[in-house]
Amino acid sequence: MVLGTFLGLVLLVIGLFALGYYLVKIPSANAAATKQSNVYLYADGSQLARDGEVNRENVSLAQISKDAQHAALAAEDRDFYTESAIDPKAMIRAGWNTATGKGRQSGSTITQQYVKNYYLGQEQTATRKVKEFFISIKLDRQKSKSDILEGYLNTSYYGRNAYGIQAAAQAYYGVDAQDLTVGQGAYLAALLNAPSEYDVIAHPENKAAALARWNYVLDGMVKKQWLTPAARGKVTFPEPKQSVVATGMSGQRGYLVKAVNDYLAEHKIIDEDTLQTGGYRITTTLQRPKQDAFVKAVDDQVMSHLDKKARKVDRYVRAGGVSIDPSTGKVVAMYGGIDYTKQYVNNATRRDYQVGSTFKPFVFTSAVQNDSRTEDGRTITPNTFYDGTDKRPVQGWNGGTYAPENEDNVSYGPITVRTATDKSVNAVYAQMAVDVGPSKVKDTAVDLGVPADTPDLTATPSIALGPSTASVLDMAQAYATLANHGKHGTYTLVDKITKGGAEDVHLPKQATRQAVTRQAADTTTSVLQSVVEGGTGTAAQAAGRPAAGKTGTAEEDQAAWFAGYTPNLATVVAVMGQDPDTGVHKSLYGALGQARLNGGGYPAQIWAQYTKSALKGTSSSDFDLRLQPGAEEQQQLPSTGPTDQSPGTGGQDGGAATGGQDTQSPPPGDNGGQTQGQTDGGTTDGGTTTDGSTTGTTTDGGTTDGSTTGTTTDGGTTTDGGATDGGTPGNGGATDGGTTGTTTGVGPLTGLTQRRQ
Repeated sequence: MVLGTFLGLVLLVIGLFALGYYLVKIPSANAAATKQSNVYLYADGSQLARDGEVNRENVSLAQISKDAQHAALAAEDRDFYTESAIDPKAMIRAGWNTATGKGRQSGSTITQQYVKNYYLGQEQTATRKVKEFFISIKLDRQKSKSDILEGYLNTSYYGRNAYGIQAAAQAYYGVDAQDLTVGQGAYLAALLNAPSEYDVIAHPENKAAALARWNYVLDGMVKKQWLTPAARGKVTFPEPKQSVVATGMSGQRGYLVKAVNDYLAEHKIIDEDTLQTGGYRITTTLQRPKQDAFVKAVDDQVMSHLDKKARKVDRYVRAGGVSIDPSTGKVVAMYGGIDYTKQYVNNATRRDYQVGSTFKPFVFTSAVQNDSRTEDGRTITPNTFYDGTDKRPVQGWNGGTYAPENEDNVSYGPITVRTATDKSVNAVYAQMAVDVGPSKVKDTAVDLGVPADTPDLTATPSIALGPSTASVLDMAQAYATLANHGKHGTYTLVDKITKGGAEDVHLPKQATRQAVTRQAADTTTSVLQSVVEGGTGTAAQAAGRPAAGKTGTAEEDQAAWFAGYTPNLATVVAVMGQDPDTGVHKSLYGALGQARLNGGGYPAQIWAQYTKSALKGTSSSDFDLRLQPGAEEQQQLPSTGPTDQSPGTGGQDGGAATGGQDTQSPPPGDNGGQTQGQTDGGTTDGGTTTDGSTTGTTTDGGTTDGSTTGTTTDGGTTTDGGATDGGTPGNGGATDGGTTGTTTGVGPLTGLTQRRQ
């Protein structure tokens, strides 16, 4: 009976084992075990951020140092490679030690622990233990020991929200798993036993226990001959880092991760759903030193000067910036805002603020690109004269009356394109847009890098003044094209993508094309150099580099821009106004204690500090320019005092001469927005002047015919619609039945000499 009972029990156990082996299948991996974070890296390989619900990055066994592998085996399963999936003796020993107070120990093999982590869960139930038992046996027959060890190390929890040894290596030591030393690997292995308790930074009171476990691991490595006694004696305890690379989205990280993810989706590299599965290691083009320099420049020049308690408007101040290497199209730095967790909209990529006068260079580029001419047939060059009168109606446009205001309603007389760019004269550029053709201007802007679907990018004269709402990133692309002599390559934020150690995500090749001629781009650069040297962008000189740039201001000072470049770095900065509570755009009048905010102020100051820091240690080089014919001619303008050749008047910069012997004289009539310097052989018949002088007959050489030279209002030239008093109208003038033929808002000359380029 005893023998029969024994045999019956044996048969029952065998039967139950066979039944369990047959019924228990290897399930699919549980959801938590397959979730990984995506890791974002700077161009130099240092960690930028991690995203995802689970901080895990799976790596192959080859990407884990041998010392770290052996340490894990010494801590958890020293006979892993020689034993079966189940170790009954270890289970009994662990139970005995736990019961007798020798410490909580696990009797599970590494195979069993992997099954629990990857296929099942952490619940302590008899059902789970039975499933774990049978799945482990089956798995041991189907997978190699190396595969099981790799899976175990990638699914184990190490504390600090780190799942897997790669995430743990970064969380505790800021290194990759393949670079773990003996001491570091032993400490991470010790954590497997009690992840939270053995974190000596979070729980210094448990350091003695953690050290004991660490020594236990090292002793096990010596016992298994994975470590020599001599090497063991040299190992010192590696203190984990107090603060490690942040894994959250605070600071700039959130903006950068979002920009990278949008880039991947927009260019159909990885769609959003696929990206959410995790496990991607994305090396960006962002350069950490330049990124840090951008943040510091914004903080130093703007954020540190805000007084939100004293000035309510300071609450509205936002900033965005992008820096691109023109030769490669790589984005090397991006400033999205003060903190993604506080201001989640990326100011570098948003498309809802007017770009203002930073658009004007595209108009001139288009003029050179299309060999455009004024309505009276003169080629548009930096030395071409235009009328800079405030609210001057644009000529040659059939879409209705358009008479833009200049900033602060300042009027200029006949003024060259170069000077009009220096002073950002709206009247000149609106007329130039018509002379070129608004649709051609739009096409050129798109070719340079402004998206064709940019809001308010319409083919009307107003396009020149920047009502369109391209992003800072869009504008940086376009200016980088100018810096690269007209060659445009779509920007890129990503250098390389790997998953599971393999580079299985192929990035599209960056195709570069000649968007505009080199002559068009380089001539624009020469004009923009003047803006920095003596125009509205002089603050950019603080960068200490040859630079070209343009300022811009949106309506009601809701945004101020500076877009500029050196030969090897193109950067655009915008300071914007937005109510933090409602999201409504706000004027920045009075912000930072300034009555007005314009691009030549804080944006240019940020640009200068950043550029100086970003290029520190690199050699300074000048622009290598090939200019359009006529762009290099020097423009010697007559002095302001009376001479035998021209009437002398005082006034604003940029006024035109009457009868001067310039290289390119002002045009002989208005014809499409150009202002004549004097009547072309017409005579005045007792025309009244503001000086009270009597005007004689003026010839085309600027001489007077036996009478005293008079002075007209503000440097008087005849504009379109101006008339002589009952006399013969000048070329382009109109008889007004006796109306005094004086003009307003046309500034006289200052006698300045225009620079060569």
